[in-house]
Amino acid sequence: MAEITNLGFIRHLRADASVHVLHFRGARLVREGRGLSFLFAPHTASIVEVPADDREMALVFHGRSADYQDVTAQGVLSYRVTDPRTLADRVDFTIDLRTGALRREPLEKLALRFSQLAEQHAAGWVARTPLRDVLALGPERIRAAIETGLAADPSVPAMGLEVVSVRISSVRPAPDLEKALEAPTRERIQQAADEAAFGRRALAVEKERAIQENELKNRIELARRREELILQDGQNARREATEQAEASRIAAEAEAARGAIAAQAAAHELRTRADAEAHRTRAQGDADATALRLSEEVRTAAEAARMAAVREVPPAVLLGLAAQAIAGKLEKIERVSVGPDALGPALERLLDAGATRLAGG
Repeated sequence: MAEITNLGFIRHLRADASVHVLHFRGARLVREGRGLSFLFAPHTASIVEVPADDREMALVFHGRSADYQDVTAQGVLSYRVTDPRTLADRVDFTIDLRTGALRREPLEKLALRFSQLAEQHAAGWVARTPLRDVLALGPERIRAAIETGLAADPSVPAMGLEVVSVRISSVRPAPDLEKALEAPTRERIQQAADEAAFGRRALAVEKERAIQENELKNRIELARRREELILQDGQNARREATEQAEASRIAAEAEAARGAIAAQAAAHELRTRADAEAHRTRAQGDADATALRLSEEVRTAAEAARMAAVREVPPAVLLGLAAQAIAGKLEKIERVSVGPDALGPALERLLDAGATRLAGG
């Protein structure tokens, strides 16, 4: 958009280099060019501003395929102005002399014209093509049909325009038909996904089975090794028990031998001691018997001598000696009872003894 400055009775315009400006005074073209800057009288001037850069517009059109299915295509068309004066003669690009904005909507008119032309050229190919081919080949074929149709259309260069490029971004059927067309593909994709899932599950089951088989083999191997270990432990225990029994037997035999030797020594010592004790006992017995015999012989001789001595002693003396002996044995005599039967003869014997002693004296 041109920049217009109000200077009172006159005004100043400054245009960008991307627009082509045509300045008319009345019906006469005063000046034209890109990026102009000039003064003008607003009451006599008419200024046209035509874009000189490439312009893009959206393409959206609907068509029907050979099998009577609706198709929608979307894309972008790029164009540029090759002859600004010719385009200005065909389309109104006059600007407002106060604001510099376009008074009409020429770019929208150009977009409508290009959209109608593009739809006309594309609809012919779509109408001759089945829907599946349209969806499969649509973007490239529709683009080629539009470019070819617009290049061959004489109305485009007659307006001072040139098509730069055409791009088709998508070709789609009606939503319900699109779902119906997507269903088989979705089913195939889902089936492939299910098969992949089944394959993964089968592979997982196979791996799990292999793992379980390996675990079972490991358990069998461990059981076999445990059995071998138990057998080896049993053999070792039997061997150890045998060795211990043999050692115990040898120790017992040695102990028995030591015990026998000790018993023999003790028996020999006992026999020696017994023999010695018997010898001492016999010797002591012989000595005791000899002493006893001698003592008895002495006692017998003494008793015989005593008896011989007593034999000649009178009875009264014997009685007195007996009384003396008895008195020496007794500690205390409470009383003495002398009867007439004992006292008479005793006195008689005492008198006889006294008489005899006197006679002898």
